[in-house]
Amino acid sequence: MKEHKIGIIMNGVTGRMGTNQHLMRSIVEIIKQGGVKLGPGETIIPDPILVGRDRNKLEKLCQLSGIQRMTTDVDEALADPNNSIYFDAQTTGRRAEGVRKAVKAGKHIYCEKPTAVSAEVALELYTLCQEAGLKNGVVQDKLWLPGLLKLKRLIQNDFFGKILSVQGEFGYWVFEGHSIPAQRPSWNYRKEDDGGIIVDMLCHWRYVLDNIFGKVKSVSCLGATHIPQRIDEQGRPYSCTADDAAYATFELENGVIAHFNSSWTVRVRRDDLLTLQVDGTKGSAVAGLRECYTQHYGNTPKPVWNPDIPQTIPFFDGWSKVPEQEIYDNAFKAQWELFLKHVVNDEPFPWDLREGAKGVQLAEKGLESWAKRCWVDIPEL
Repeated sequence: MKEHKIGIIMNGVTGRMGTNQHLMRSIVEIIKQGGVKLGPGETIIPDPILVGRDRNKLEKLCQLSGIQRMTTDVDEALADPNNSIYFDAQTTGRRAEGVRKAVKAGKHIYCEKPTAVSAEVALELYTLCQEAGLKNGVVQDKLWLPGLLKLKRLIQNDFFGKILSVQGEFGYWVFEGHSIPAQRPSWNYRKEDDGGIIVDMLCHWRYVLDNIFGKVKSVSCLGATHIPQRIDEQGRPYSCTADDAAYATFELENGVIAHFNSSWTVRVRRDDLLTLQVDGTKGSAVAGLRECYTQHYGNTPKPVWNPDIPQTIPFFDGWSKVPEQEIYDNAFKAQWELFLKHVVNDEPFPWDLREGAKGVQLAEKGLESWAKRCWVDIPEL
């Protein structure tokens, strides 16, 4: 058995996403399964070192995960030649500094999105990696969600015919903290701490649209701060200076129109926290995080507008659930395995830091559209 032991510096792993999705549900699970198989008798074994500013949190995380290596000194981790990958899940404002230091230390880069606070800086990080000959990637997890994979298969099989439009509904009610504790960190609602749902979610919608439906050509976006005050982690009230909802329309180069409502101030009466409805000339589909329902042209009802009588058509009955035709792993874990194969075996990995910069760019253009109250074109990076 040939083993490739890969040291991974996991910086910012004590945060919600770093702990749950990247450490416990990805790296720890990859270790438990015996690594990532490259072929008969050949595997990649992750060897993570947990990095953070709070030693107590790191020690608890080591106990929880079974990982033994930890440090509060990122420079110490970067100096170790056995660590070949630097992963960053810190808050957005800290990311560029961490990545720059890691590039200087000769580490391959994998990081969360947004990759930087501006498209200019995000593109700089990509350029630094390219000039140093380092492999690099950005987390684009929603591409491996079962619901979106099912949508992609439908497109590949020409289920929709010509796709006309995509409607995305994302969000849920985030409690303000006055009586029920908030389920998201307070920095999300402060612009000065790089918060805001436009910055957070338009990065996602860029890679979802670009990779599944078509390249984004232009955007019209309206943001809002619906809740003016919330309670922070110390029980203190604070003013919300960042947007908590965004209503964005995207024009794609192939003529498809996409509209996404993103909100932390909405109550859910739909199949999931994220749903995508795709309408085409031959059929339609609605996908959530895991499930997908379709309605073919031949099963499409013919309603007639008459508000004076009760609706006679049971609309939900005309949709069919897409069966489970594949085995789906955790979306974050699936991309981690691909990146590890990219580093060790040079397998293709198109989701690099340039793709991450595109997401930051769309968020910037969304904010520009909101400020100018107009459509904004998306130029090539």
